[in-house]
Amino acid sequence: MFSFTYSLAALGRIDQHVPQLPVAIAAFLSLANLLLFIYLIQWAGKALRPISVLTGVARETCEVIEHVYPQRLATESGDGPRATTSLGEPCLVVRHERPSGVLLWFDKPALMRVCPNGIVRLVPRVGDFVLTGAPLFYLYDGARADEGSLHRCVGLGPERTLEQDPAFGFRIIVDIAAKALSPAINDPTTAVLALDQLQDLLYQVGIRALDAGEFRDADGRVRLLYSTPKWEDFVCLAVTEIRMYGASNPQVSRRLKAMLEHLDQNLSPRRTPAIREQLQSLHRAVGSVFSDPSDRRMAEVCDLQGLGGDRESLETTL
Repeated sequence: MFSFTYSLAALGRIDQHVPQLPVAIAAFLSLANLLLFIYLIQWAGKALRPISVLTGVARETCEVIEHVYPQRLATESGDGPRATTSLGEPCLVVRHERPSGVLLWFDKPALMRVCPNGIVRLVPRVGDFVLTGAPLFYLYDGARADEGSLHRCVGLGPERTLEQDPAFGFRIIVDIAAKALSPAINDPTTAVLALDQLQDLLYQVGIRALDAGEFRDADGRVRLLYSTPKWEDFVCLAVTEIRMYGASNPQVSRRLKAMLEHLDQNLSPRRTPAIREQLQSLHRAVGSVFSDPSDRRMAEVCDLQGLGGDRESLETTL
């Protein structure tokens, strides 16, 4: 815009004599714009490649996982126990009276300051779509708080973000894999690239103590309850759709089995039941697709490359 404006201004000042300096500056600016445009096209072409998007989303998701789940999983204790005690009828129901939107974040310390007594339960989970008039908070044990202040402790927007929602990163990567596996595109290599990133993300979640869905005060009393994804939720999100859409492609089934077996052998025994359940589902799916025994055996080989690797390379990696 500056180059265009400058050139027009210089052109308007040309009368009988052509000023050489403004013309030279305009020519230089035009050349610089051309070079910048070529660089932009090159950068955009690389940035829009599937691997660039996948690695970028995975990197941001890893950062969110480290922030949301800072503690490593202790084998002897595991995740925190989920709050299952019945609280009875709430003494106050706070409804969402603003425009509908997706719950993006909530501020735990701020909720405790706004409601200094009793127990507060946040009804929707981060990432849920909250309708106007839907319950937003349940208050128990005589808790009282200003509804406007409670609303200011949560943030809603038009779509999900990664701010406090690591599952959304999984969702983006799985969607890329699902699109790649659609009959219209038929790009199993992109699905394998997505599984590379999902394996790393599942491992990062699997080695951490997941949130128990409760916040306690300094005296150890439960003051805030909220819904949060479990380990089984992450595994189901990362594997189920890719298994359903990709079981008929040996490249995807082999890479998916390699991912699940790697996680089964490298994570805590507390994490393995969900992994082994997916392995069994994959075995049944492959068996139902491939009627020829040799094709079935080929599709059930563990291969970190999908096709082109071998079992020996997997065992070396493990």
